[in-house]
Amino acid sequence: MSATPPIITIDGPAGSGKGTIASMVAKKLAWHLLDSGAIYRIAAYAALQNHMDLSDERGLVQLIQGLNMEFSGEQVLCDGEDVSLAIRTPECAEATSKISALPAVRAALLERQRSFHKLPGLVADGRDMGTVVFPDASVKIFLTASPSVRAERRYNQLRQQGISASIGQLEREINIRDERDSNRPVAPLKPATDAWVIDSSYLSPNDVLEQILHRLR
Repeated sequence: MSATPPIITIDGPAGSGKGTIASMVAKKLAWHLLDSGAIYRIAAYAALQNHMDLSDERGLVQLIQGLNMEFSGEQVLCDGEDVSLAIRTPECAEATSKISALPAVRAALLERQRSFHKLPGLVADGRDMGTVVFPDASVKIFLTASPSVRAERRYNQLRQQGISASIGQLEREINIRDERDSNRPVAPLKPATDAWVIDSSYLSPNDVLEQILHRLR
């Protein structure tokens, strides 16, 4: 009987640093990485490109079923197009939050996410990795930070990409998204009952990485 590959889930709200930390942990362990947010963002980006109604569940599911999603290092491809930067805009983030609240969309993307579970192991980053997608994960982490810190991180990230933004507006959007994600009826944003909660507000990525590696040891 083959061994079941171990899984570490890292959930948390936007701007908590979970993507950075998940990538660092996966690289350190030489495991596979699942950026579930990118999968949802690709779907949202494609919906925007096709001028779709973001509440049209049936239409969105049909769109998703026909999409070819590929990940190569830090490069994200949708039907052969490099969308690595396009899926990180505020407009795409807002659309992602809206479609991710739809049960049919979440169901359509569930198996795509689970297909990343392979040997030697998987680090999965998202909002419901430990509660819905991989409820039997070996280690579950919920990474959070204050809205003001997360807005500042997002502002700096967008500036590096040459995208103009307002910290105040970003913080308002983060608070709205937190409210929507935490109160949606399907897979709400919340720590798993057995998750280890880390507040990264005043921690560097390396500090968080060391805490996680220490726990794993």
